[in-house]
Amino acid sequence: MDKKQYNTKIGLYFGSFNPIHNGHLILAEQILENTDLNQIWFVVTPQNPLKKSSSLLDNRTRLALVRTAIADNYRFKACDIEFSLPVPSYTINTLTYIQEKYPDKSFSLIIGEDNLCNFHKWKNHNEILKNYRILVYPRNNCEKPKLANHQNVFMINAPEIEISSSLIRENIRKNKSIRYLLPESVLSEIEKGNYYKKQSQND
Repeated sequence: MDKKQYNTKIGLYFGSFNPIHNGHLILAEQILENTDLNQIWFVVTPQNPLKKSSSLLDNRTRLALVRTAIADNYRFKACDIEFSLPVPSYTINTLTYIQEKYPDKSFSLIIGEDNLCNFHKWKNHNEILKNYRILVYPRNNCEKPKLANHQNVFMINAPEIEISSSLIRENIRKNKSIRYLLPESVLSEIEKGNYYKKQSQND
């Protein structure tokens, strides 16, 4: 493959990754295997406008955990681009900024089927639909979204994995095991930093 063409098709996987877990990694790997993407960038969000942020670890710590989790996969990249943008972080603003910064790359947005159901609530959602390919992974108990038939929306064959960051945080607070829910390297960092012991249960 021509090196100039490599890593030109990028999937942007937004999330608080609070913390990143094996469900995120398995999903990203399967999306790579079932699309023409060259890389997936894990875009760590400092604040989701639709969620409370009281339980978030600080931005740099979550970014560091993502980097730890993906260290052995050259097709994954941790992205802190939203840290320098105004909060709350709106996807359209990030997409516009990142496309201007990397004009040689083609970006696709990776979202869950449940997010597609609420996509009409997103800021400037029509502009996103017009200018970007949207790759949608399945979620349990979700009716087929109306936008599923849009020409820029592509439903991806990927496993539905019932692991959540909130479950991991809850288990930590209750001194329950989180082994096998996330990479051993991330588990080690969480234990070393004593993270989530006294965090709020709000997402």
